[in-house]
Amino acid sequence: TEKRQAVYFDTELSKLATALSNALGDGKSINFVDSSQDESKLLIWAGADTDPGQYFLFDKNSKEMKPLLGVRPLVEKQKLAISEPVSYPAADGTMIPAYLTLPPDGSNNNIPAIVMPHGGPTARDEWGFDWMAQFFANQGFAVIQPNFRGSSGYGDDWYHKNGFQGWETAIGDVSDAGRWLVSQGIAKPSALSIVGWSYGGYAALQSAVLAPDLFKAVVAIAPVTDLALLKSESRRYYSGAITRDFIGSGPHIKEGSPAQNAATIKAPVLLFHGDYDQNVNVKQSRLMVNKLKDNGKSVQYFEYPKLAHSLHDSEVRAEMLQKSLDFLPK
Repeated sequence: TEKRQAVYFDTELSKLATALSNALGDGKSINFVDSSQDESKLLIWAGADTDPGQYFLFDKNSKEMKPLLGVRPLVEKQKLAISEPVSYPAADGTMIPAYLTLPPDGSNNNIPAIVMPHGGPTARDEWGFDWMAQFFANQGFAVIQPNFRGSSGYGDDWYHKNGFQGWETAIGDVSDAGRWLVSQGIAKPSALSIVGWSYGGYAALQSAVLAPDLFKAVVAIAPVTDLALLKSESRRYYSGAITRDFIGSGPHIKEGSPAQNAATIKAPVLLFHGDYDQNVNVKQSRLMVNKLKDNGKSVQYFEYPKLAHSLHDSEVRAEMLQKSLDFLPK
């Protein structure tokens, strides 16, 4: 579960994948993308935590491996940070798997740190290149990405009641990642922050509700903030019944909604959202901003016109990273 592995029924491909990974070094993952009709030539992708990936053309007959294209050529010559699988104890003693990325200069003691929960919540973080984790690590932050209970990929028991209905367990695990960074001497307690996107943004905000004294800053990108609003909005879509069933009913609708508990939040909050988001409606961030302001909390909000959930615009993403960097305590 630490690194994605492919199991090939074709023994020749299996041996070739191992040989290519060994030849390229650094434990690179190999993906066979396509082939010529006779399969004598293969299009291959190879990447790792410190390599965003490259495409190669491999000739089976000549054994020649020809580089074609880098996925992110602008960072190819940058020194990138290693991502290590780790685990830490939750409050009930359960060991939570995570990935820890430390600054490439080797600093690992009493440094600014970020807990970065993944989206989904029916998803998981994986070992490999992560542009946000790399950015913050290169700015001197430790970054931990927990696969909290509610994540997919670890079986039904781990999935629990999903990250919304089982929010107390999921968010407890996320908060415990921050406590572990402090207990290990990695994180400077006064510079521990939480940053997340989509469900990760929800987790960031709800962690600030559950543990208001732990995190000193919150960055939430395209977050869910109100479960009742999410259920209501789902009626506009043909798959809405699935969403409503996923969210469920009960006390967690209010207790597990950051917007309904904004008064508890102590840390300053920075929010980003695209107004064309069809995954998480921009109303979620607008509501959160209003609730925080109504309760006298510190909040900054940036809304981007005509951009969807992933904010696929290089200038906007660069601006978002810089604003986040300026906002986070050091």
